[in-house]
Amino acid sequence: MTTTIAATTDEAVAGVADGATVLVGGFGLAGMPFDLIDALIRQGAGDLTIVSNNAGNGDVGLAALLGAGRVRKVICSFPRQSDSHVFDALYRAGRVELEVVPQGTLAERMRAAGAGIGAFYSPVGAGTPLAEGKETREIDGRAHVLEFPLKGDLALIAAHRADTAGNLVYRRTARNFGPVMATAARTVVAQVTEIVTAGGIDPETVVTPGIYVDRLVRADARRLTVEGAR
Repeated sequence: MTTTIAATTDEAVAGVADGATVLVGGFGLAGMPFDLIDALIRQGAGDLTIVSNNAGNGDVGLAALLGAGRVRKVICSFPRQSDSHVFDALYRAGRVELEVVPQGTLAERMRAAGAGIGAFYSPVGAGTPLAEGKETREIDGRAHVLEFPLKGDLALIAAHRADTAGNLVYRRTARNFGPVMATAARTVVAQVTEIVTAGGIDPETVVTPGIYVDRLVRADARRLTVEGAR
């Protein structure tokens, strides 16, 4: 597979279909692929299922996508925080579905998708409403819940630097869900702040190998803060 370098973010997200499941990297604002999300809004795909750790901050990124009415369902571990007013309003109005998944389980379900694992048992959520309707069994004296892989039609992730072969290096906490999402989606698009020639990155620092990355685009990093954060 060859990584394509897109001239624009619009080119990078071309072809997304209505009803697609989109994995979106980020931990709150850290590592959020803002420019790719803005391009997805312009692209126009709707009825989307979004998988991300959060359900958007303020009026940017995922919140902007939600506000544009393009999202049918959100699968995340942390839907509410001080500035998640867009998701809050849509959910209370019954205009968006929500599936809450514990954070570690969310990551492991995507890792399972990338590794070709059929399903796995986890003790997280056992005996709580999160386990309702799911198969459970006792393992080593403890209740476990059967969880299934979570894969995407598309992954939008942000990294710090890439080479022209698609190898990705992340910056600090911006690394978060990007690596696991890159293995779990049919098409992976990464925005990076710098693209260097193949061989220009120390192989020891590569986190996501280029074999997982379909499209690259360069975009400047944004510095944003969570509203109400102290």
